[in-house]
Amino acid sequence: NVATTPGKVIYQNEMMQLLQYDCGTSDVFKRPLLIFPPWINKFYIMDLRPKNSLIKWCVDQGFTVFLMSWINPDEKMAEKAFDDYLKDGPLAALEAIEQATGEYEVNALGYCLGGTLLSVTNAYLAAQGTPRITSGTHLTTMLDFAQPGELEVFIEEEQIASLEKRMELKGYLDGSEMATTFSMLRANDLIWSFFISNYLLGKDPFPFDLRNLYQHNRLKDPGGITLLGTPIDLSKVKVPAYFLSAIEDHIAPWTSTYSGSLLFTGLVKFVLSGSGHIAGPINPPAANKYFFWTNPKHPIGPDEWLKEAKQTDGSW
Repeated sequence: NVATTPGKVIYQNEMMQLLQYDCGTSDVFKRPLLIFPPWINKFYIMDLRPKNSLIKWCVDQGFTVFLMSWINPDEKMAEKAFDDYLKDGPLAALEAIEQATGEYEVNALGYCLGGTLLSVTNAYLAAQGTPRITSGTHLTTMLDFAQPGELEVFIEEEQIASLEKRMELKGYLDGSEMATTFSMLRANDLIWSFFISNYLLGKDPFPFDLRNLYQHNRLKDPGGITLLGTPIDLSKVKVPAYFLSAIEDHIAPWTSTYSGSLLFTGLVKFVLSGSGHIAGPINPPAANKYFFWTNPKHPIGPDEWLKEAKQTDGSW
């Protein structure tokens, strides 16, 4: 009763399956849309039911939609790293999309850590001189981790060292341990019970890079991290970027995601929605719920941005 939008797997490797969704209109846009879901939750958070499916909404607008569905890692993937998620994720997907459609370029959308990977991919392609993503939409995406929200309590040295020790023994981080972590975050809001009942439904999530991103905050620094032998510099990303954040988001605080939007040097639009980490982005226009803020200016400080922002009713 989830992931109901029609589609099929057109490519797979040991890191992901690439889904292509059936067209929803008689004519489609020439350039496909590639979606980067996060590692920690399943892709069908964006396709729960037809009435609130972001994927169905996209195909109904005339997009040819592709999406990466990440593998549930186990002991066999103990040696895999962030490099592998870049190489066998978006880089492999771009080649498969070209084989399927003949199109070299795509538009792309990333949700949460999927948006972080989208930004890294754009920086990598810029460094290689082969830009293939012509626009990037980032939903509740952090690039500057100076204010990591409520996850901050789990990124002290002792916590990370303990996680690394357990991962070294098993080769991956067990989903039950991730559940324990999230169950301690805003228990009154039942965040984790929503995760379990609605869209996790899988096995073991990928342990994203806690040290380089969350603890040391190196992604924001030019060359702070290196992937596939290439220094990653977000300031080299010049493609148009759209950032959507949520004012009540406790996983990716909007003031932090706003700081990340300042790292690009191309055209950037920042929009702030009502509600939180899930209901803010997954907010279909037909529901006519919540509201959002916009500001054509892009000042350094998020508070200054909000002070001059215009509020509009409805979905972003």
